Amino acid sequence: MMIKKILGNQMKKLFKKAMEQMFLIGTEEGRIHKCLLTYSSQFLETYDAHHMAVYRIQWNPYHPKIFISCSADWSIKIWDHMLKEPLFTFDLRSTVGDVEWAPYSSTVFAAVTTDGKAHVYDLNVNKYAALCSQAIVQKKKTKLTHISFNKVYPILLVGDDHGAVVSLKLSPNLRQVPKDKKGGELARTVEQEIMKLDKVLEVVRDSPKTETSR
Repeated sequence: MMIKKILGNQMKKLFKKAMEQMFLIGTEEGRIHKCLLTYSSQFLETYDAHHMAVYRIQWNPYHPKIFISCSADWSIKIWDHMLKEPLFTFDLRSTVGDVEWAPYSSTVFAAVTTDGKAHVYDLNVNKYAALCSQAIVQKKKTKLTHISFNKVYPILLVGDDHGAVVSLKLSPNLRQVPKDKKGGELARTVEQEIMKLDKVLEVVRDSPKTETSR
């Protein structure tokens, strides 16, 4: 038992070290390459991710195996880096300029599209549609290009191609947090966030077809 425990701890340390050295590259052709800092002679994996340019890739801040990507092909995709096919595909009907995971939840992410809208998703609440899609600018005059969560306050920043930045406050239903019986917020651990996301993804992780949503 002691040998198994030691080997298990060593494997965890090796896995953590490998994940810290791993990075992703998106291309104009829509491919995503998985790379390792200490193994630069070739790609570890190449995903035929999108049909057009990849605009953003980001690892989930809680789950070390999961990342998200967006593209000019109108789609957002959620991946397990061990699988060649995406777990989820979201069709936003417009070029997706940027996407970002929320810092407070493993299942929440937001995106902006060039038709002037910001979209907020929570896979734990709805796996198939955005909780909110809001027009920020007039789509014929301005294109949204970037989005960013504040790491402390419930605020989203949205940038456009004219250099303007809009600050948005997330409503309570878009930032739900677990509470105790007295209504106080419960502290969330990384392990809890990983389990929450795994529970959402387990229905599609072993499926031959990915979930396609809007």
